[in-house]
Amino acid sequence: MDKLLIIEDDMDMGLLLKRFLTKNGYEVETVANGKSGISTFAAKPADLVLCDYRLGDMEGVEVLKKIKDIEPTVPFIIMTGYSDIRTAVNVMKMGAFDYLTKPLLPDETLQIIKRALANNNQLAHIVVDKPEKQESEDVDISKPRMLPRGKNDYVFGKSAQSKELLRQIELVAPTNYSVIIYGESGAGKEAIAQTIHKKSKRARMPFIAMDCGAMSKELAGSELFGHEKGSFTGAIGTKIGHFELANGGTIFLDEIANLPYDVQSSLLRVIQERKIKRVGGNKEIPIDVRIIVASNENLNEAYKRGKFREDLYHRFNEFHLTVAPLRDRKEDIMMYANFFLKMANEELSKNVEEFSNEVQDLFVKYPWYGNLREMKNVVRRTVLLTDGKTVEAKSLPFEISNFARTAMAITYDKHDAPSENPDIPVEEVKEEKPDLKSVALGAEYDLIIKVLKEVNYNKSKAAKILNIDRKTLYNKMKAYNM
Repeated sequence: MDKLLIIEDDMDMGLLLKRFLTKNGYEVETVANGKSGISTFAAKPADLVLCDYRLGDMEGVEVLKKIKDIEPTVPFIIMTGYSDIRTAVNVMKMGAFDYLTKPLLPDETLQIIKRALANNNQLAHIVVDKPEKQESEDVDISKPRMLPRGKNDYVFGKSAQSKELLRQIELVAPTNYSVIIYGESGAGKEAIAQTIHKKSKRARMPFIAMDCGAMSKELAGSELFGHEKGSFTGAIGTKIGHFELANGGTIFLDEIANLPYDVQSSLLRVIQERKIKRVGGNKEIPIDVRIIVASNENLNEAYKRGKFREDLYHRFNEFHLTVAPLRDRKEDIMMYANFFLKMANEELSKNVEEFSNEVQDLFVKYPWYGNLREMKNVVRRTVLLTDGKTVEAKSLPFEISNFARTAMAITYDKHDAPSENPDIPVEEVKEEKPDLKSVALGAEYDLIIKVLKEVNYNKSKAAKILNIDRKTLYNKMKAYNM
């Protein structure tokens, strides 16, 4: 029986949640504040933690950090009455598995808990064997290391682009080369970095991933290199940075182009000297880390614009890989769709067997702006909505089910006649032409995607260009399932 710890200062809410989850087969313990939650978890670790975002004695993110220090792999779910997307994004980037907004919905709560526990059970197995050769004297390899299971590796398609990507990974993985991975958002860059790590000589050592786009300028140095107690306001203890955690293994720096320029200078020095200093510390700590970075922006162009250090770019650019967008790999689309179908069936305990011919045709034609991440979410949604054995078009989100009709309408409006298809009568095209609302929604979707890509998915810049506020942009992105 899975053990859950609920940290909720609203006693009535905590009691109701405990009763509900106990009836659904979980062993549940509730506490009323953050300090009690941390001490309870330390004495008796749970399989999953649900924590309110705003507690009487501290915020949920503070509890998250403390509990993750005790057990880094425990699934942590934040509950909040403040349905602010920025809050949700921040807590998830700090290590939360997911978030729930109050009032809690029973089905949604159970679904997220089940998914978190299933994900954690699949996430890792413990490796305790000592490798024959130790790569760094400073690495303690006697401690168990957590390695992802093979089933979570990047899945390679059958297209020429996928085969070439695999060939290049096989070539570079055994080396110690730094690698740049280029690719659009959602293309699986982190999974590819993990694959490189697992095919390398460092496979038994840590793989540490970090999103540079989520770091503030003030905290970037602390996150990368750690800090000493009292080194700045709020530094209540010593913190081990990501480089130190990755010692002997691989560090993956996602969205590297977003790293503040002055932090780039510190990073260059670390790469050259292979030593770090914690913020506020004097001791130099030797490190042996392989660096893999990822970007959806061309770093060669970024340094020419003065956004990225040229010398740092050349340090990283010992080898680079490019992940082709899913829309350019038509042969792979249904392979990935069926792969995600199998995953969704396991997650939702369903037995959906296939996609209808209409859905397959739409999948192949749709441009998949969010790549594999978008496809995974779409397939999970369709499986949830499917009652029978076959996924039908009615279960698809609007932007996919309406894509073909909207594309035809836009083409018709531009040319006023189907000149590229002279054998098709004009009357026939007019019959297929969608209504004005469909065309407007399709055009709006295309414009939002176009602007987001132009500004590298910076929501504030995109909202300004589109002449709408940020909240409206988020609402539209949610409506279009972006």
